[in-house]
Amino acid sequence: MIKVLVTGATGQMGQALQSISHQYEDVDFVFLSSKELNITKKESCLAVFEHYKPAYCINLAAYTNVDRAEDEETLAFLVNAEGCKNLAETCLQHNVILVHVSSDFVFDGEKETPYTIADTPRPINVYGASKLKGEQYIQALVVNYYIVRTSWVYSEFGHNFKKTMLNLAQTQTELSVVDDQIGCPTHATDVVRFLLDLIRKKEKFGLYHYQGKQCGSWYDFAVAIFEEEGIKIKVNRIKSEDYLTKAKRPKYSVLG
Repeated sequence: MIKVLVTGATGQMGQALQSISHQYEDVDFVFLSSKELNITKKESCLAVFEHYKPAYCINLAAYTNVDRAEDEETLAFLVNAEGCKNLAETCLQHNVILVHVSSDFVFDGEKETPYTIADTPRPINVYGASKLKGEQYIQALVVNYYIVRTSWVYSEFGHNFKKTMLNLAQTQTELSVVDDQIGCPTHATDVVRFLLDLIRKKEKFGLYHYQGKQCGSWYDFAVAIFEEEGIKIKVNRIKSEDYLTKAKRPKYSVLG
């Protein structure tokens, strides 16, 4: 039996992992919310690890509001960077293997071919910069780690693009969605299954990219969502400059 401590248990990916945890009889999961384990406080990390004594820690705690991060840079870095530093130091002290989820937003989106782990990250917004700093802390402090970058995560849990589209479709007859940002939608359940595969198969430690198989624009994703749900609604293509957001987004963030 492998003991796995999971942070951020009430977030989108935390809930996704909880929903399938019963399928893994060889894993003893300890699910902790941000209230039960505040990764921004080192003493909280140390106390929890001392109590549960896990072999692995899957870090699903994160600040994920990309636009709000532009105004809350300190908080974004506190959670996504300093929180990772606290976990990394605690894992090192307790000989725990750290499994961490990062983002395609560590890249600038200027490439026209998929980003590989050999590509140099160049984030163009606060959220991406905070996620990159978290990666760097882990890589500097921990030898035994898995960092998994993923993209455009969606599910029936938490806040995500698919749920936003379905909610808007309840009150709107027409929507406009950007078609010049390209990425790969990835179901949260698929991401957490990949994390567990890394653990259970004892794969080589290091940095990984994982994403859904179908890539396209946000417009393409929206159309696919409505088709799958049998919802008839007009979806218009627009450019990023026609839909201004607080944070800049990569134009191309397909991972390879």
